Order: sequence, then structure tokens, then C-alpha cells
Amino acid sequence: MASKKQVNSKPWCPFCGMDVGRPVEAPQRKMTEFPVGRCECGAIYVCDATGHNVGSAMVECLVYACGEEWDLAWELIPEDDYLTGRVEDYDDVTHQICPKRNLDGRGVRGVLYFVRLHKDVAEIADRFAKKKELEAQEASAESEQGTRSSTVPEVEPARDPKRKKQRASKMVVKKLVETGDIDSLLDLCFDDKRTLRFMQRLLYEPDPVKRYKTAWLIGQVTARLSTREPAPVADMLHRLFESCSDSASMPWGMVEAIGAIVSARTDIYGAFARHLLNFMGDEGTQEAALWGLSEIAATRPDLIRSTPFYSTFHFLEHDNPVVRGLMVRLLGRIKAKEAMFQIMGLQKDETEITLYERGEPVKTTVAALVKEALAGMQG
Repeated sequence: MASKKQVNSKPWCPFCGMDVGRPVEAPQRKMTEFPVGRCECGAIYVCDATGHNVGSAMVECLVYACGEEWDLAWELIPEDDYLTGRVEDYDDVTHQICPKRNLDGRGVRGVLYFVRLHKDVAEIADRFAKKKELEAQEASAESEQGTRSSTVPEVEPARDPKRKKQRASKMVVKKLVETGDIDSLLDLCFDDKRTLRFMQRLLYEPDPVKRYKTAWLIGQVTARLSTREPAPVADMLHRLFESCSDSASMPWGMVEAIGAIVSARTDIYGAFARHLLNFMGDEGTQEAALWGLSEIAATRPDLIRSTPFYSTFHFLEHDNPVVRGLMVRLLGRIKAKEAMFQIMGLQKDETEITLYERGEPVKTTVAALVKEALAGMQG
């Protein structure tokens, strides 16, 4: 007979002792994703099913407890500002604690990691959350009055399960991308998950016109696909970031695709936006990163304002006129009045540049972008 300590039990909160519910995927996807839950006592917990990524789980749990405010999370001190706890031997399949670390011949190594903020810090995090919600509402209201809409796309109708499913191939996907057939690409995505990988391969294109066109198409297809299947799109974002971080590969089109995907569904993938700033230090990805950030800012300026965007102001003096123009457009879309005088210094910059709208090249000048940005800032 098993001893009391070896009997399986429901998981509990280490702070209040109450049973906790099964952690679930957060509505908004992000770089490091762990199922998350909330105890009635206010503690936040995440699940690391393998027990090998507790460090990442700790970071995500703390950031989630702080209302996704990374700067606040890094300022907090353990014990002084928050308490931590963990429950080991957790099985995420059956949602129970297995002291024997084995269930039906299957190893159990999961960990539930808990964070509970002290009262004063929790109040600060709550104020941040309310402020962020208010900014999102204001951004949505401005979008409805503006020329672009940030409305969530309608849920795609379910495909007939009896219909003959299509099989994706490199040539078929390439032909559909070249013709811009979004509907057919979407049908193919539902039938064959390899479609997104084939589209990703087409980003390796030295011609920027084709590259931006492909990236924009990926954004449109994934926006509609994510209304029913958001996980494959999140997986694609992770692959794109990994490809950009691989020093042995050329990140052609990868950063552009990230910007297109996030800007099309900021409600789900908005948390990825801040990571585009990581590509501002490389001259090869500066233009793509700024383009992606400005596309996101067109519908959700609050997402960009919640990042340390002020560290990019010096790009207004960059030698590359495209970088200057994109920087002006970005700051104009988020109404960064903090940089107004620096932007005004470019009013006589008549350098002609090419930007991309909906995947198509558009000729303009830095001065024209300055005029547009100042008009937006001044209402």
C-alpha cells in the first residue's frame, strides 16, 4: 500500500494552500510561452512541463504578474517586492502531483512556478494594466476615425471535412505567392501545415520588392489563419526569430515577415513587437525592423510606446535616408512629441526614398514624411 506521501493529489498554491486550476495558454502569444494560471489569493503561476526550463518560466511568470511590464519586472527585488514558490512532480496531462514521478510508465518532471507580488507592488502593476487598457482603447478609437482599421478579422468559416484536401508543394506555393492569391494560400494552409514553411523559404530573396511582397502576403494569410488556428502562426514567429538569430544564415525577409504577422494580429501576437528592437543594432536589419515597428504602430501605437523606443531617436540622424524616413514615420504614428524638435530638423531633407505599403513600393521623400508626422502630432 502506498504511503500518504506517495499518493497522487491535486496541485495547490504554496502561499494559501488552496487547490489551483489547470494552467492554460495565455490569449496573447509571446516569445517564451508557458501555460499560465491565477490563484484566488492573487498568485500567478506557470507550468514547465519538462522541468528543464524553470529559468525561463520564472521570468515569464514574473513579467505576467507585472502586467507584461518588463521594465517594472526587472526593477523588483525578490523577497522585498515579491515571493516565489514552486510545486514539483506536476503532470500537465492529468493535472495532478505525482510523488512517484511516474504515471502509467510515463515520467513526470513538471514544475509549477508561483509568484505573488507584495500589496504595494501589485497595486503598481494594476495601475500599469489599467493604463495599458486605456491606451489600447484610445488607439482603437483613433483607428476607427483614421484611414486604417485595427479590427480583428472575422473568424474563417470551417472547411468541409469531407472535401479532398490539397497537398502543398514548393512550386504550388511559389505560384500562388507570385499571383498574390491569398484565398488559395489560406485554403492550402488549412489542408497542409507545410504551406507556411514553403512561404517562409520564399523570403530568401535579394530583390526587396519581392521580399516585402511575400512578407505582406504572409501577414495577410496568417491573420486569417489565426482566427481558427493561432498556434501554427506562433510557431512560425518562433522559427523566424530563430532564423534571424542564426549567425550562419542570411535574415532576408525574416524581420519583414515578423512585422507583417504581428501588425496584422496585434491582439494575439502584440507581445512580439518589443523584440523587433533587438534588430536595430545590425545595419542589415535596421530598415526591416523599423518598417515592422511602423506597421504595428499604424494600428497599435500603444504597443510601441510601451517599449524603450526612445533609445531609437538617434536614428533620425542616420546616414541612410531610408532609415531616417522610416524613423520619422514610426515616431509620427506613435505621436512621439518628445522627438518633435529633432523631426523638425529634417523638414528640408528632400532625399527621395522607397517605402513599402501593402507589399508595393511607394516613392516619397524624408521631408514629406516629416510633414505627415508633424501633422499627426499636432492633431
